[in-house]
Amino acid sequence: MSIISTAISDVKIIEPTVFGDNRGFFFESFNQQKFNSGVGYEVKFVQDNHSCSHKGVLRGLHYQLEPHAQGKLVHVIAGSVFDVSVDIRPNSPTFGQWVGVELSADNKRQLWIPPGFAHGFLTLSDDTEFLYKTTDYWFKDLERTIAWNDPTLAIDWPLQQPPVLSPKDQEAPLFTSLGA
Repeated sequence: MSIISTAISDVKIIEPTVFGDNRGFFFESFNQQKFNSGVGYEVKFVQDNHSCSHKGVLRGLHYQLEPHAQGKLVHVIAGSVFDVSVDIRPNSPTFGQWVGVELSADNKRQLWIPPGFAHGFLTLSDDTEFLYKTTDYWFKDLERTIAWNDPTLAIDWPLQQPPVLSPKDQEAPLFTSLGA
């Protein structure tokens, strides 16, 4: 497994070692000890989530307030996404900056998004299956959303047409209105 820093050093790309032959492939999709060593601190996951989306669906930008902010380890098992992490930690030197990474079933990359980040993704292919582990449980009352097209963030989504959004994501407030 290789762990690669992104432009925001706390967000990490995890590339598994893949063993393939004429039968198919095998890789270790998660190893707690290697993961903790790679990110530099102990992380405990408590919940796994699985979503399936059609091409052009944009989910996000979502986060949870303290004391239940969630870290996420995300990956794609079918299809592909453009995955975005936005630093919403007020005292961070990268506050308001974002990182975008393509994750796909083919590249088998994972992305570690620590607590204190908003997260979203755009599906690039039909029937994309997205899996993620979280470091805290989901609490509806603590969930928040930031507008995916916020001009302050200026995320360069690889859109071919307007995205398909949930009502919650359509009504999301701007980044500048956060009381994060």
